[in-house]
Amino acid sequence: MAAEQASAQLVCKPWGSTNLRPWSNVEHDGVPIGELWFQRTDKNAPDPALLLKLLFTTQPLSIQVHPNDAFAQSIGLANGKTEAWYILSAAPHAEVAIGLKRLIASTELRAAIADGSIVDMVQWRPVQRGDVYSVSAGTVHAIGAGIVLVEIQQRSDATFRIFDYERQRDLHVENALAVADLGPAEEQSPPEELSDSRIALIASRYFVLEKISLPPGSRWALHARRETWMLVLEGGGRIGITDVSMGDVMFVEAERVDIQVGPDGLDGLLAYPGPDPDLGLLEELSSTTTVATSGALQAPAEQGPPGDVHKQPEVQA
Repeated sequence: MAAEQASAQLVCKPWGSTNLRPWSNVEHDGVPIGELWFQRTDKNAPDPALLLKLLFTTQPLSIQVHPNDAFAQSIGLANGKTEAWYILSAAPHAEVAIGLKRLIASTELRAAIADGSIVDMVQWRPVQRGDVYSVSAGTVHAIGAGIVLVEIQQRSDATFRIFDYERQRDLHVENALAVADLGPAEEQSPPEELSDSRIALIASRYFVLEKISLPPGSRWALHARRETWMLVLEGGGRIGITDVSMGDVMFVEAERVDIQVGPDGLDGLLAYPGPDPDLGLLEELSSTTTVATSGALQAPAEQGPPGDVHKQPEVQA
């Protein structure tokens, strides 16, 4: 049973930004921060199955690929990494790469990695605020400069870099070749409207990502039977006993929590384990309904894989 405001772990990256506003006011001494990892405030609690991040890019990230569960476990990792992105902001001409432009042989991919032509072989796509992308394990991908995005993913940091713009970091060519899909990315399913206030942006085996838009002054009950992450995009209000505004993240599990929306409404993202949208997750309450702030719900039997987290800023490869 849990209903708590998540804490943010700073992760330094060479492609990161020194300006995290308006999404975060965390002090970082001018060090470029690439990622904010949101964590349980209860450090003794089991690790969730999912990891929610914000990414800030001033330079392009490496071109990379993540393994699926089977390959990850074959090399001693707990699980693979499927992820999805929601674009919060994008500079003019900002791009992401997802999949390859055409089907190729593994020998051609190896040669493109060696001579750097992989940059032109991936499928670059222009992005703008509100775009959403699904990135399955095995998909060759990259994030360009000038982007702030939300990432929801399996709890794993299994990343195989294949091109890194001469940053002198390790590459992982053999593992990447073993797991990479050698063609275009699969076509993404369109968003599904669940109600006037809820849209399922991504529904996958590993997680569901929703966009919610709650009207000013409305009241809701969040029935979080399994782990549920909520990021406030605009507006604010009160979730349980916690006042929230833009950039705040709540973690709720096996709990029923009251949401009181503020005068500016509340737009946010919800993420929880898949494969299907939970139609009973969010209930609108009438003005005459009396509810408790929170109440325990029975937690599911399954538990997410363990992860390794840290409280202080660190430099990661």
